[in-house]
Amino acid sequence: MKGSRVVKRLDISGVVQGVGFRPFLFGLAKKYHLTGEVSNTSLGVCVLLEGLPEQIEQFSNEVYHKSPLLASVTHISTNDAPSRKFSCFQIVKSQTSKQRRTLISPDVTLCRDCLSEMKDPRDRRYQYPFINCTNCGPRYTIIEDIPYDRPQTSMRHFKMCAACQQEYDDPLNRRFHAQPNACPECGPQVSLTDPGGNRIVSGSKTAITLAAQYLSRGRIVAVKGLGGFHLACDAANQSAVQRLRQRKGRPHKPFALMAESASVLFDHVHVSGREKELLESVSRPIVLLTKKQVKEGHIPGLASEVAPFNPCLGIMLPYTPLHYLLLEKGPCVLVMTSGNRSGEPLSIENEDALDAVSSMADYVLLHNREICFRADDSIVRVQAGRTRFIRRSRGYAPLPIVLKQKLPKILGCGAGLKNTICLTRNHHAFLSPHIGDLENVKSYEVYQDSIDHLQQMFDIQPAIIAHDMHPGYYSTAYALAQKTVKKVAIQHHHAHAAACMAENNLDEAVIAITLDGTGYGTDGHIWGGEILLCTQKGFKRKAHLSYLKMPGGDAAVLEPWRMAASVLYQAMGNDFLTLDLPYVREMGREKLSFVGKMMEKNVNSPLTSSAGRLFDAVASLLCIRHKISHESQAAMELEALADENSTGEGYAFELAASLHNDPDDSFEINLMPGIRQMIGELRQNRSAGTISSTFHHTLVQAFRMAAVTVSQQTGIRKIVLSGGVFNNDIILNLMIRALEENNLTVYTHTKVPFGDGGICLGQAVIAAAREGKE
Repeated sequence: MKGSRVVKRLDISGVVQGVGFRPFLFGLAKKYHLTGEVSNTSLGVCVLLEGLPEQIEQFSNEVYHKSPLLASVTHISTNDAPSRKFSCFQIVKSQTSKQRRTLISPDVTLCRDCLSEMKDPRDRRYQYPFINCTNCGPRYTIIEDIPYDRPQTSMRHFKMCAACQQEYDDPLNRRFHAQPNACPECGPQVSLTDPGGNRIVSGSKTAITLAAQYLSRGRIVAVKGLGGFHLACDAANQSAVQRLRQRKGRPHKPFALMAESASVLFDHVHVSGREKELLESVSRPIVLLTKKQVKEGHIPGLASEVAPFNPCLGIMLPYTPLHYLLLEKGPCVLVMTSGNRSGEPLSIENEDALDAVSSMADYVLLHNREICFRADDSIVRVQAGRTRFIRRSRGYAPLPIVLKQKLPKILGCGAGLKNTICLTRNHHAFLSPHIGDLENVKSYEVYQDSIDHLQQMFDIQPAIIAHDMHPGYYSTAYALAQKTVKKVAIQHHHAHAAACMAENNLDEAVIAITLDGTGYGTDGHIWGGEILLCTQKGFKRKAHLSYLKMPGGDAAVLEPWRMAASVLYQAMGNDFLTLDLPYVREMGREKLSFVGKMMEKNVNSPLTSSAGRLFDAVASLLCIRHKISHESQAAMELEALADENSTGEGYAFELAASLHNDPDDSFEINLMPGIRQMIGELRQNRSAGTISSTFHHTLVQAFRMAAVTVSQQTGIRKIVLSGGVFNNDIILNLMIRALEENNLTVYTHTKVPFGDGGICLGQAVIAAAREGKE
């Protein structure tokens, strides 16, 4: 009856720890004259409320609709509770239990209030590089275990001073129960060392000022951040950038930049309203932005070597107090590239990092707050009007992808490159931050640690492990070593398609176009230019690019000239050696004759239907890039060269019955007629930009016709696009437009990457479907 006081228990789940949620509830309880208590639990937050029913209902409504910026409430369970005769509302000690269901906030950027305090000479945290509050700062990277309380984080080593403790205990203070709360008197400190770890300066302000001065003088400084180390230098200093490339062994791959503010960028790149929002968002990803007019390879105000042969710059804004201070005292745009040896995972421990950067950095800016777990910078790009992930990591992971279907506990092991792992439970798929390429023992150790860490944090011991079919992947080896758990092998491109289906809530049959560089096929060949008829449970290969030979096997990935030779051999036979082309002259007939004999005799020449290898071949034929120093380099440079003013006409192609062990109604997409036309244009000295554009249009037109054919055969009109080739802006935009013009409904990725960083989600979804979902 209205007017009678009741006691209710509210169990709130979602991102509700480490985001100022309990102080928010404290304020709500005071607003509605409710007594009771709130505590963190391993499942989220538990609230006991005593008051009038209508006031408790108003309280619950505000929890759903007006929670703090960083919070996300997914469910509130309300039940009656026995009377406790509370005299007030208070925050009490966290509860622990065997079950762990709470969601964990990612690390987020410094808030405006903290930034203002840090810049105020009268504030006690003036220029303090670890300032934070409940609305900002580190989360995932400092958490060792849940519930999220200071003793469970790397801040446990720093006892709060009286002033910080008073803030922490004051319900009206924005640092109320802010677990990383600290100040210069009691918190972490920064020091500057030489590459050998010998301390030069130990006071935070002095160390940062000196580091900024060194950056301004063209020195390279390794900087310990939130989830790892960066190597930094002045982005306007050509000599410093070149020296960093030499020391890191990274001759061409674009460097990420960090700018003091978005306005600093306007002279260098085009920035749309949506791109500015992304730059300034709490997640602070690296945003790929199109360069402004470049004259003779030079970008006004920046070293040309920051991103050679690339139309974009990858730029982020500062996200830690330390970053703000470095940019304020030093150059306004810094190169901020990962501080690890090539092929190795991010360093997070001081000693390990010093060993890794000793040959690359002139100085090292360290701090004594432990990084509990790695989080590389996220990378996004606005394509076809929507935000797309190139890498989903810091600022986003480990927030879950919310799925339509309910899944059992499954581990998706991911791919061999750009690895992430996925753990599922009910409607949540938890993807790890970016792990990287699993190509050595160190990377594999980090991979194992990542799985163990997420399993512990989310209390998910998988009943099923889903892995790639490729027998040589470290991720496959991990899966097969787990003897007591059911294993499910998943074809690579089916996983790509299923990931796109899952994030778009599709559980019916679809047509999938999957374009990438490498994926182990069911026939033992290397796939990568596929049209699949897919359900979550299974697939049928309906069409694919005609197979090409890869002379030298994996060497053909690093040396695109080999794929160019393969394309010419496929199109012209051994006559290609007599062609009067710049490519043939540059390579030399003797070398080309040798690989021709390899292909003729099928010596170390595996077959591939990869679209990625086809891009490599054309890039080399046009003499753009014969050898690469980083993944997708040749394809990226081919895209950059494409003439925007081209007419949009394509070369010839054929859809022909499959010559391999495919289903009877499947067919091949043969681009060799177009390659022969391309050869004729090369001999006529047609511009490389026009040929590149024509090739892009040809690939899209061929897959459009193939998809329309499959749609007519099956009656299916929903198309999903996946695979790393769709990071190519030209291909994605042209493909969407071409398919929609044929009245097909197109679904793409916006929650996980097109590339292999999304594979693990698809693996888990397929495994669940094969096991009957639950």
